[in-house]
Amino acid sequence: MLENLLLGTYTRRVSEGLYTIALDTDKGELQNLALATKEDSPTYVTRSQAGNVYTITSIDGKGGASAYTPEFTFLNAVTEEGAPLCYVAVDETRQLVYGANYHKGEVNVYRILDNGSLEAADSVYHTEATGPHENQDKPHVHYTDLTPDNRLVVCDLGTDGVYTYDVSAEGKLTQVAIYQAEPGTGPRHLVFHPNGKIAYLFGELDSTVTVLAYNAAEGTFTKLQKLSTIPAEHTEFNGGAAIRVSNDGRFLYASNRGHDSIAVYEINASGEEIALIQLISTEGEIPRDFSLNGSNEFLVCANQNTDNLTLYRRNAEDGTLTMIQKDVFAPECVCVYFEK
Repeated sequence: MLENLLLGTYTRRVSEGLYTIALDTDKGELQNLALATKEDSPTYVTRSQAGNVYTITSIDGKGGASAYTPEFTFLNAVTEEGAPLCYVAVDETRQLVYGANYHKGEVNVYRILDNGSLEAADSVYHTEATGPHENQDKPHVHYTDLTPDNRLVVCDLGTDGVYTYDVSAEGKLTQVAIYQAEPGTGPRHLVFHPNGKIAYLFGELDSTVTVLAYNAAEGTFTKLQKLSTIPAEHTEFNGGAAIRVSNDGRFLYASNRGHDSIAVYEINASGEEIALIQLISTEGEIPRDFSLNGSNEFLVCANQNTDNLTLYRRNAEDGTLTMIQKDVFAPECVCVYFEK
């Protein structure tokens, strides 16, 4: 069986834009890399249930989001002065797209129009105090996606904050809570346990996973546990990157840029505690993103600096990974998106 993936990339060296590739689940093999559309550094990508594709874009020095038909025909782009986004996500209920702007410390909301194109709906700038790390010179919004109860949760690396917003039907944002992580954590991405009561926050700057209890009534988060994603003896650079949880809620995966590994954790029955069970090489440099396929039998990791994908088979019983293919060419890849 062939499963299709979208690959978001930088276009600084050899990449030309957004790519597709297929996973042959019978052979356990990635194959047929192809350029889907030329785009300037579409570093994050998603697809709506209607099939339309939404990517990060940069046009004539302005940054924003682009919309494409299911066949990758360009619909439109909504841009503004300044740097491009770093994350996009679709809200199917409200027919919105959310964007995170790292360089501007801005949350963007776009309406999806009837033909799949976008128009600006709202934007919010963070102004809170920043953290002690040299990369926390100002607010840096890194993640904007939905909670299980359809609020918007936002990670800001610069302010060490995790923000919760209510979202109106028209896409207007109202902040309802903020979780203040420990100074220097650098919140990057967050993923929820299937039970909807627990979330796992990846700290890019201190290479940690923080287990958080989520109070849906108030939109608040409370710290339960915090663990490192790298061994104590690793003293060179490392930056946390992607984080995923298995469909059954039993295992958590997080990628390390610098240590160039994937950390695998076992999750207890309540979701409230995790324990490291494996650190496995990504067979490349700077694993900025990875993703599990729908059945969770396979994991595909993208190594940005070495232009390669690595394919793992996942053991459903103990959660561990086994590398089965490496050195699959994918230029400057920084986003791995399995088609639903």
